[in-house]
Amino acid sequence: MSDQNQNTAKPILCNVTSDKMNKSRVAVISRKVRDGQYGKFIRKSTRLMFHDEKNESKIGDRVLVKPSRPKSANKKFDLVSIVEKA
Repeated sequence: MSDQNQNTAKPILCNVTSDKMNKSRVAVISRKVRDGQYGKFIRKSTRLMFHDEKNESKIGDRVLVKPSRPKSANKKFDLVSIVEKA
């Protein structure tokens, strides 16, 4: 196998906001972007669902997730590690 076939996507740091589902979590990536017209900084966020096989992450944890093949209609990320517990 060559190195080009492997998924080398960079892990994403995000905060867990929901742990109500079994083996699934919802996380938010927050960022500040500059408004084009006025120059003010605006907070934007992106919600994503990721797969947590052992149900080990909880609300408030900072986690690393990486893209993977889709496991459902919305779940397209896998848990890499828990960086900081809540």
